[in-house]
Amino acid sequence: MSGYTDILYEVENGAAIITINRPERYNAFRGRTIDELVHAFRRASADNAVRTVIWTGAGTKAFCAGGDVKQRAETGNYGPTRDGILDADYLHSLIRDIPKPVIAAVNGVAIGGGHVFHVLCDISIASETALFGQAGPRVGSFDAGYGTNYLARIIGQKRAREIWYFCRKYTAAQALEWGLVNAVVPPDQLMATAKAWAAELNDMSPTALKFLKFSFNADTAHHAGLEKMANAGLDLFVATEEAKEGAAAFAEKRAPDFEKYMSTGH
Repeated sequence: MSGYTDILYEVENGAAIITINRPERYNAFRGRTIDELVHAFRRASADNAVRTVIWTGAGTKAFCAGGDVKQRAETGNYGPTRDGILDADYLHSLIRDIPKPVIAAVNGVAIGGGHVFHVLCDISIASETALFGQAGPRVGSFDAGYGTNYLARIIGQKRAREIWYFCRKYTAAQALEWGLVNAVVPPDQLMATAKAWAAELNDMSPTALKFLKFSFNADTAHHAGLEKMANAGLDLFVATEEAKEGAAAFAEKRAPDFEKYMSTGH
C-alpha cells in the first residue's frame, strides 16, 4: 500500500501509533479504512522495533463510530476495497493475533464496530469524555461474533445484552465500573497515559508477553468460528429491505420503521 488516506501511522519509542483519520465522519470506517488498518497492524507486527501498538482516533469527538452508515445508505456497501472484500473479520483476528499488546486510547465515542474494536484490544484507556455503546439494531446491522460473545465474557451476559438490545450510550465512568476499560483519564492526559503504559510494557520480556497474550486468547479461540458464521449472516442481512431501512433512516436523520418486518416465525 503506497500511502494512507484514512489512517495515520507512526512509531515512537517502540510503540506503533495507529490513528483512524476520518474525524469529519466521526472516524467511521469504510472499506479503504479497513484495508489500511489491516496493513498497519501487519506492518507493526513485522517490525522488530515495535513492541506495542496504541490505537486511537483523530480529533476529540470519536475513537470510531463504527461502519460508515451514510456511505452504506448511498452506495449499498462500504465502498471499494483492495480485494473486493470488507476484511473487518480479518482485522478483528489481527488485533488478537498480533504478538504484541494493543492499547486502545479511546478519545471519544466508541460505537458500533468501533466499540468492537476497543473490546478486542488487550487494554483500553478512556478519556473522561468517551462514550461507549452499540447501534446495530437501530441502523439495520449486527455483530453476532466477537462483538457479542466476547463482550459477554468481559462484562457478563446481562450487561452485554443490555448494550446490544437498547443501543444506549454509556459513560467512561460506567465503562470502568463494568470492567469494560482499564482506566479513565482527563482528555488532555489520554495519549500521555497510553504512551506511559506502552513504555511499561516495552520494559517487559516480549516473548513472555507474546505467550501470555496467546494464552489469554486460547480461552476464546472458538469465537473465531462464530465470527465467520456471524459475518456470513450479516452479508445476507444487509442486502434486505429491513437492513436498508435502518441505514436510510440513519442517513436521513429519522426514526426507522421496522414494524412491517415483524414476524411470528421462529
